[in-house]
Amino acid sequence: MTMMSKPVGIIGTGSFLPDNVVTNFDLEKMVDTNDQWIRERTGIEERRIAPEGMNTSYMATEAAKKAMQMAKVSAEDIDMIIFATLTPDMIIPSAACVLQANLGAKNAAAYDLQAACSGFVYGLITAASYISSGLYKKVLVVGAEILSRRVNWNDRGTCILFGDGAGAAVVSEVPEGYGIKGIDMGADGTGGPSLCIPAGGTAVVANDQRVEEGLTFIHMDGPEVYKFAVKTMGRTVLKSLERAGMELNELDFFIPHQANIRIIDSAAKRLHMPMEKVFVNLHKYGNTSAASVAIALDEANREGRFKRGDNVAFAGFGAGLTWASLVLKWY
Repeated sequence: MTMMSKPVGIIGTGSFLPDNVVTNFDLEKMVDTNDQWIRERTGIEERRIAPEGMNTSYMATEAAKKAMQMAKVSAEDIDMIIFATLTPDMIIPSAACVLQANLGAKNAAAYDLQAACSGFVYGLITAASYISSGLYKKVLVVGAEILSRRVNWNDRGTCILFGDGAGAAVVSEVPEGYGIKGIDMGADGTGGPSLCIPAGGTAVVANDQRVEEGLTFIHMDGPEVYKFAVKTMGRTVLKSLERAGMELNELDFFIPHQANIRIIDSAAKRLHMPMEKVFVNLHKYGNTSAASVAIALDEANREGRFKRGDNVAFAGFGAGLTWASLVLKWY
């Protein structure tokens, strides 16, 4: 049983990471922390940082080109762009419109989607809904972030966690029997204050004083977010499986949001999945928010970690607080 009136799946993936690597040992020279402490608590060993002059839209463009090349579609074939990000180049125009111009995707509607680390999975579900309804045929979904410009590099609780990068997928109708089988998405806005950037919107306007006070940077209640994530990650995948009419033992591969190795381990246990069926690249890139699942998907795909006909689950959770998951039969 599928939740879509038409079978909808992913026909191409791509990703882009800046060359600049910042290791835990580099961070030891900047803040009061050490490599062992970071690795034991998070699983992160290094992250990529975008150089000055490189913007979110540039990384997204590079990832999108690779996804389109794999999907064998041209820019003119794309009729919708959904760009998941919390770090656009600017407020307006949207990052999606900048990307549309960069690609020359003149036939595409374009908008940004902000669900933080759940954004890419939210985007995939949204894209599938458009295609299933018959409104659009080829939707480009991108997740890209430059979180290094939104972290306080003096705050050892957050600066160790985040990195920069981009991932993309082309979503399209696929042959009967393949594609998305079950979805779940949700939010709990009461948890919003536990992971936020206080200034920069209309409530608290960014100015020199607020920058000085650190209000334009990510603020996180680590224990609260951890509890939410552990509770949510496995549960949302179970919900998607239930809606797909599938059992746990039918799941072949799991691509989780890359935030913390202990959260990933906890979800894998709940899903009774051995770690060799769970994709982890957290140690190389840290938490890239909306780009996280997208980058992991592309790496796993290009490494041949799953094959046509495999049942693959994706899951994300993040600021909002939000969560989303889907299960699809890979085409």
